[in-house]
Amino acid sequence: MTLRLSTRDKDFDVAFARLVRGRRESDIEVSRDVTANIADVKARGDAALIDYTARFDNHSLPGGGWSIGKDACAAAYADLPDALRDALNLAADRIRAYHAAQLPENRDYTDAAGVRLGARWSAVDAAGLYVPGGRAAYPSSLLMNAIPAKVAGVERLVVVTPTPRGIVTPLVLAAAHLAGVDEVWRIGGAQAVAALAFGTEKIRAVDVVTGPGNAWVAEAKRQLYGVVGIDMVAGPSEIVVVSDNKSDPEWIAADLLSQSEHDPTSQSILFTDDAAFADTVADIVGVQLAALSTQKVATKAWQTNGAIIVVDTLDAAMPLVNRLAAEHLELAVDDPQSLFDQVRHAGSVFLGRLTPEAVGDYVAGPNHVLPTGRRARFSSGLSVLDFMKRTSFIELGREGLDAIGPAAVALAEMEGLPAHADSVRRRLG
Repeated sequence: MTLRLSTRDKDFDVAFARLVRGRRESDIEVSRDVTANIADVKARGDAALIDYTARFDNHSLPGGGWSIGKDACAAAYADLPDALRDALNLAADRIRAYHAAQLPENRDYTDAAGVRLGARWSAVDAAGLYVPGGRAAYPSSLLMNAIPAKVAGVERLVVVTPTPRGIVTPLVLAAAHLAGVDEVWRIGGAQAVAALAFGTEKIRAVDVVTGPGNAWVAEAKRQLYGVVGIDMVAGPSEIVVVSDNKSDPEWIAADLLSQSEHDPTSQSILFTDDAAFADTVADIVGVQLAALSTQKVATKAWQTNGAIIVVDTLDAAMPLVNRLAAEHLELAVDDPQSLFDQVRHAGSVFLGRLTPEAVGDYVAGPNHVLPTGRRARFSSGLSVLDFMKRTSFIELGREGLDAIGPAAVALAEMEGLPAHADSVRRRLG
């Protein structure tokens, strides 16, 4: 049953703390299975991928094909209906424009001591992009991962995506063509992440792995961080909606269900200052659920993880919202800026009644790969910076070395590192 809370409840603090602490992510069995899976791929390479793909996807890599060529991706793009191709192009253009503005600038300057300092940004050589292929196909996810990598200057883009029974959605291939993907491999799950990290006989290793996936994929990324770079360990989708009673309850109900339909472990939470409005939204959620083709998944998510919280004022809701640090936050009010000014922790914020989160999933421009599970307290959504690294540089002339070198000698001697001190002292004038 969907959780109902009010800040006036005597036990509200305890109940809300339980909601904040609730984890909907991988358990110890998932972790153990993924550890074994990774070790197997590292040891057996392609042979392990063949076995896992046959077992989980009912697809024979030797017989049905390991990869999908660029020509097939181009054909899928050309075969799209005009309206769908236009929509995909619009999404790609907006994502590209938004992320191009994120490109960092190099620094190169000489300070007051005469020391030249700076930093130069460069892209990683290769990026692996995980595109889910289980419950649904997500061309939007491919665009959100591949386009920032391309904008960053990554030379080799590698997509891994499961193809159950060998079936792949043409729209995903069309998105791969549009984004300039170099390789598309028919593998998924933790084994795909391991293949990208270590490389196999057929698949060359990459430097960074990004993209959402199920609990096994997320756990594989967690375990392989350090072997490769990763964007984040993403968990189940989540949305928090803050709304007064002026919003259309039909809209708010649809917004809540837009996340619930992702997965049975997704979470949707409504904060409102009107108990009658809360009741109306709850009733409408039930009505809308009955009409969804994703009813089974959305119902389980809403009943198991959903919550409606009544507060005295919407301003009073904001400290609670910050404690949740949700992936998505909608502020469905006339003056969203006043509430937005109080937001400290959220993956992405959607301002006003006419800005549903679903627009951000596709065509707004900012990335929809966002921190979940309260990780917005310390991390951000995917950006071009996830595909780049910064290299600092230093250049000393005689003036600069004489100005700062003696201090380096003193510190090195204090730390008991005489060779450090000597390497500087020998150069001093």
